[in-house]
Amino acid sequence: MKKEEWNKVEEHLKTWTLEAAQLLKDSFENTLTITYKSHIADLVTDMDKSIEKFFINKIQNTFPIHKVLGEEGYGDQVQDKSGIIWIIDPIDGTTNFIHQQSNFAISIGIYENGEGKMGLIYDVGGSNLYFAKKGEGAYLNEKKLPCLQEVTLSEAVIGVNATWAGPNRRVNHENVQNIVRNSRGTRSYGSAAIELAYVASGKLDAYMTMRLSPWDFAAGLILLNEVGGVVTRTDGQPVQLLEQNSILAAKPGLHRELVDHLTE
Repeated sequence: MKKEEWNKVEEHLKTWTLEAAQLLKDSFENTLTITYKSHIADLVTDMDKSIEKFFINKIQNTFPIHKVLGEEGYGDQVQDKSGIIWIIDPIDGTTNFIHQQSNFAISIGIYENGEGKMGLIYDVGGSNLYFAKKGEGAYLNEKKLPCLQEVTLSEAVIGVNATWAGPNRRVNHENVQNIVRNSRGTRSYGSAAIELAYVASGKLDAYMTMRLSPWDFAAGLILLNEVGGVVTRTDGQPVQLLEQNSILAAKPGLHRELVDHLTE
């Protein structure tokens, strides 16, 4: 698409996100309908579904040739990376949304033929808007974010869920424990989108997890690319956009150090 068309996409993306965020804030006073998907901790609410439908209706009416891949399954059956695809997580951090009404985000990545064009992560509780457009940098509330500088593990604060530091089927937990011991500290916020945004903005030095779906990481990848962050799978291999992946996002230098620890 031409630049003026992308400008139109950006305008709608930001407007719709703020409208959706207000719907989520308004819902705080209501009783949520809560179910679960694959297991009892994998929660979904009526608001996850209604916010995804909200975006899909807006996109289909305004950009009818664009495709939508959404977490709750109301979008298109996206089989390949051709064309323009909106990859949407209506509420990333649903458990936080239910229990805390904070630390959850609307996360949207827009790709054209597999190339990240725009990424938006809106921390609803904190009213913080992270936005990036390919080749134009990344921003937090309209303030441009600086490029990330190298850091060592001993200086680093790492985003990691405690699950991966105990025995599990996806990673050698002793390697994760070694990272935890040698870092300055660890944090877990319960929202992959927010943690990726925190790496992009320098609030975390790295974030690692062993299983994320496209809607969890699509926006964060674009943000990190614009500030010089390094994002791969935890084995150092490229992320596959339309598949589940392990994710390792980090500042330069630190990324290589973490891959070495994880692949020992």
